[in-house]
Amino acid sequence: MPLFLLFILVPLIEIYLLIKVGSVIGAFSTILIVMLTAIIGTWLLRQQGMATLMRFQTRAAQGRMPAQEMAEGLALAFGGALLLTPGFVTDIIGFLCLIPFTRQGIIRWLMRRMKLKVMSGMSPMDAEVEVRETRSGRTIEGDFVVKDKDRDPWLDD
Repeated sequence: MPLFLLFILVPLIEIYLLIKVGSVIGAFSTILIVMLTAIIGTWLLRQQGMATLMRFQTRAAQGRMPAQEMAEGLALAFGGALLLTPGFVTDIIGFLCLIPFTRQGIIRWLMRRMKLKVMSGMSPMDAEVEVRETRSGRTIEGDFVVKDKDRDPWLDD
């Protein structure tokens, strides 16, 4: 789905749901629920963010790559931003990003479906990298193709 379509559809869905819920439970109750989810989300974000930061620092101090912690940090930031956005759909997605069990599931789902294409401006090669989880840990596989082996990438012709 194109990004601009997402920026149009999500607000329309949120406005529709806010109006529908407001007509059922009242405007004051609807506003109260939206504010309450923002407060709870901020508290959860602070709690989960500190735990993730501590795990990040521990792994970095051990000399290990804290890739999982970086992915969780991005999910936490995304979830926090969604919880501060008024609306029910964004709140649900935001809470899913903040709860550790669902956050890790979302990250695994995204990693399985994500294929990174790395184009380096410093070398004349294209690289494709696939990241996947295995029982023994994270496996990174890659292929590359050298283009113009004799060409100096630093010189403009």
